Amino acid sequence: MKKIAFILSIAFSFIGFGSLAQNPNTNQNKFRQLDPDLPTPNVYRTASGAPGHQYWQNTADYTMALRLDDENQRIYGEEEITYNNASPDQLEYLWIQLDQNMRSPDSETYQIQQDKLDDGVSLYEYFNLFHTFPGGFNIDHVKDATGKDYTVKVNHTMMRINLDTPLKAGESIKINIKWWYNINDRMEIGGRSGYEYFEEDDNYLYTIAQFFPRMAVYSDVTGWQNKQFLGRGEFTLPFGDYDVKLTVPSDMIVGATGEIQNTNEVLSLEQQARLEKAKTSETPVVIVTQAEAEKSEVSRSKETKTWHFKAENVRDYGWCASRKFIWDAQGVQFGDRTVMAMSLYPKEGNPMWEMYSTKAIVLTLETYSKFTFDYPYPVAYSINGKSIGMEYPMICFNGGRTDAEGKFTDAVKYRTILVIIHEVGHNYFPMIINSDERQWTWMDEGLNTFLSIKQSVSGQMNQGKRFQVVEDQPIK
Repeated sequence: MKKIAFILSIAFSFIGFGSLAQNPNTNQNKFRQLDPDLPTPNVYRTASGAPGHQYWQNTADYTMALRLDDENQRIYGEEEITYNNASPDQLEYLWIQLDQNMRSPDSETYQIQQDKLDDGVSLYEYFNLFHTFPGGFNIDHVKDATGKDYTVKVNHTMMRINLDTPLKAGESIKINIKWWYNINDRMEIGGRSGYEYFEEDDNYLYTIAQFFPRMAVYSDVTGWQNKQFLGRGEFTLPFGDYDVKLTVPSDMIVGATGEIQNTNEVLSLEQQARLEKAKTSETPVVIVTQAEAEKSEVSRSKETKTWHFKAENVRDYGWCASRKFIWDAQGVQFGDRTVMAMSLYPKEGNPMWEMYSTKAIVLTLETYSKFTFDYPYPVAYSINGKSIGMEYPMICFNGGRTDAEGKFTDAVKYRTILVIIHEVGHNYFPMIINSDERQWTWMDEGLNTFLSIKQSVSGQMNQGKRFQVVEDQPIK
């Protein structure tokens, strides 16, 4: 806790120096005290950045049942939110984020874009110029615990719930939402979440995030954080516990924020044994082999399986699914805890991914924990998606592929490893140190980059070689 307070103290101190850096012609004394630039200390937060004696955080717990429609590239979801008002305030309304609405035809995201028509336009330009993708949430209902409809107002990517009876300090409320939306083709129309289509074997790889209606933050600093999501500045969210069931075609492999609760229902006996072996292995162990993944690519099962995950004390949720996934894992010891470092990737990423991804996760967890605090979660996933780099609690989506013959250059290798380090590192900043990226966009990237440099200084990258993980040998 002392380390976290120290880090936050330094982070907030940078705000003052940052204002000077942005105004090089200022006449202000560069060595002045920072009092005007920092929040006034109060009972909720101290001058050091540590919590005050009356500090509070509202929390939001989620129970979700999700279904992936692989035929139509849709997600159907039902969720129950338990929102806990730990603030001293009485809340007459609540705000919920609807980030998928940035892809609605009437999205404000399109209104702020500046484009021009040339002789021809790409599919990406077509969707963004003419707003033809049928994106955004389709909300079937928003009900209370008794089944009564709430009165709601949707304002682009934000939804306000007006309460008949104010939510008093110390009380909780339940919100039940049923919804669905069309998944975007990430390779054609962009996005941090979506699907990638593999034409050669007619398969999809889904990397899914910012996919469900999520409680906005209410804090003593800003009140409700209800800024619109336009696709750039991201989010801050309340922490909470997640109980999630994901129903997908039975030949798909799923990764998600949290621990799998039903391996006996979704994995073969042999795969379960491999996963158990990986917990104590000093090197990555393959859970789903490339041969098994290639068999699934052509199986096209009409049956479904439900994967059950639970996660505690996280601020968000992400997941992935594909028939194409190869899976390897290795346990990392933190005292008496075992953290599972795991990678999921298609054959198009091999042999590079089986050689480096999980080993890079292990090294990142060990190095970041050395310079900050022990990684608190039980899982850290690295998921391969083409041309992507994005993070969520316990899971991140990372680019980097081999060529058609399975070959890769040193440049591709180094870039892939560094992307994995960076995105896994985001578990610390901002996923655990819950900075508000719509208020201070620089903070998570700045602090994470600082730790990446510290990792390099500690001897993992030097003298132009950048990063030496292991000898170039595939996983045994």
